[in-house]
Amino acid sequence: MIKVNAMGDSCPIPVIKAKKAMQDLQGPEIIEVLVDNEIAVQNVTKLGTSTGGMVTSEKLTEKEYKVTIRMEGAPAAVAAQETCRPDMRGNSVAVISSDRMGSGNDELGKVLMKGFIFAVTQLDVLPQQMLFYNGGAVLTSEGSDSLEDLKSMEAQGVEILTCGTCLDYYGLKEKLAVGSITNMYSIVEAMNDAAKIIKP
Repeated sequence: MIKVNAMGDSCPIPVIKAKKAMQDLQGPEIIEVLVDNEIAVQNVTKLGTSTGGMVTSEKLTEKEYKVTIRMEGAPAAVAAQETCRPDMRGNSVAVISSDRMGSGNDELGKVLMKGFIFAVTQLDVLPQQMLFYNGGAVLTSEGSDSLEDLKSMEAQGVEILTCGTCLDYYGLKEKLAVGSITNMYSIVEAMNDAAKIIKP
């Protein structure tokens, strides 16, 4: 594993450090990049995905984030120019009210929901917030197959909010594993203020 410490570094230094680590690869390797802000997470994530890496990220503390890039080897081509992209979150809100997508077969529905959440991580412009209520509360709790994707988006500044009444109802309040607890008033307010609502 290659560890890159970019704590305290201003853009584009974190991207440059991550790029150098990629260029030195001789074979499959994992690169861990530590940064101290959400924009750096977004920029390093963009670099990793554009060079063929599998990228995840996690918020460790209030001002410490870890971006993990799994590479199969030296990238065939690295973006020639590092840029400090602006905040890659738009004024949209993703609303998830179930742990499955669509109706018909429940197992298929769960597979589709996992795919939906992963697809959101790949958007060029991420939602500003993701709201989970009713059965959707299961997805932000321990044991969820989508926790890695949700933690990655949280590290990039996406606010993950789950209905507290719903967590109580399902007995999951102590098992919330990503984001924070919200209430119905805040959910309505977020949906009302959003320029666009994404709903599976």
